[in-house]
Amino acid sequence: MRRTIRGAAALAIAAVAVLSANTTGAQAADGSWDGCPYGAVCIYPQDSPTGSPTDVFRTYGAHNLSNQNGWHWVLNNQSGGAHAHLCTGYNGTGCNYDMAAQNGVYADLTPINSITLDRP
Repeated sequence: MRRTIRGAAALAIAAVAVLSANTTGAQAADGSWDGCPYGAVCIYPQDSPTGSPTDVFRTYGAHNLSNQNGWHWVLNNQSGGAHAHLCTGYNGTGCNYDMAAQNGVYADLTPINSITLDRP
């Protein structure tokens, strides 16, 4: 069972496409980035790179996800070198993907059960 979960997690992480943000053109004057408030990490609707985020996380620590399946854009609009991690376990366990501040990722969230926001 663990081998299957590890294999699925490795496949999900290997399939992640990374988008480096060009903050000079991507952010609005208030610091928001495509609707994601400055200082937050946002998840967008499945297969939709635009519109309002379905989830907005503003506090450090682990945040459990629910009903997030398929491919989603995840934007880390935090500052000061704060990172976000996509984790296969609940409560921030099994974190495999590290996303630096001012970066986004298009990821299959089906095997992802939590996301962490971490101080620099």
